Amino acid sequence: MAYYDFLNVILGPLLNIHPLIAVIIMSLFISIIIILITKYTTDQALMKRLKEEMKEHQKQIKELRSNPAKAMEMQKKAMDANMKYMMHSLKPTLITFIPIILIFGWMSANFAYQGIHPDQEFSVSMLFDQGAKGSASAIPPEGISVVGDESQAIQDSKAAWVFKGEEGKHTLEFSYNNNTFYKDVLVSTERKYEPAIGKINREGVNTIQINYKKLTLLPIGFKDWLGWLGVYIWCSIIATMALRKILKVY
Repeated sequence: MAYYDFLNVILGPLLNIHPLIAVIIMSLFISIIIILITKYTTDQALMKRLKEEMKEHQKQIKELRSNPAKAMEMQKKAMDANMKYMMHSLKPTLITFIPIILIFGWMSANFAYQGIHPDQEFSVSMLFDQGAKGSASAIPPEGISVVGDESQAIQDSKAAWVFKGEEGKHTLEFSYNNNTFYKDVLVSTERKYEPAIGKINREGVNTIQINYKKLTLLPIGFKDWLGWLGVYIWCSIIATMALRKILKVY
């Protein structure tokens, strides 16, 4: 894809540094861009006034708990102010939405998993339609070998193999019911990998997926959940709060 090649040129140097540092840099960069676009594409005087109105309305609602009718009236005013604020916030959101989605796609393609190194064992699963029976076979290309049997029985709509191989991009071949299916895999010393899931959806086969190990950037939390997205979210929240205060963006 052209956009992916373009992002590789622009963001590629980040792949040469530790992934945790790279994701922090990206979160700061994206936060700065969003805040600057918000600041210069919205009426900040109006946004400030609307936020102050919402705070005042919330305060009055708490004070009017003993008067439900007045509280409901004030709640309506608060909702009106909030709707106006959201509508004015829509412009920067529309401007940044597509670029950020593309950048997220690039980050997911480079920071979500651990790559496969030469002679490192990795597993690949083939997922079938419900009730599929029999067996499927792996036909390894030159430079790739199967650890174990090339033919695997289908159990619970799934068959799996373990491979290892030489550095390079390889095309794995699988056979099921006299049909052939393919999945690319990259073996490299660099932090690169092919997409984990290859959608098939034909001849009783749903997907072929490479079972990568998750790339954990911060080994804390539930099941070491802080991968690239968790780190990005926390860093962007902190950066956005700080930047809004420093640049007085409402």
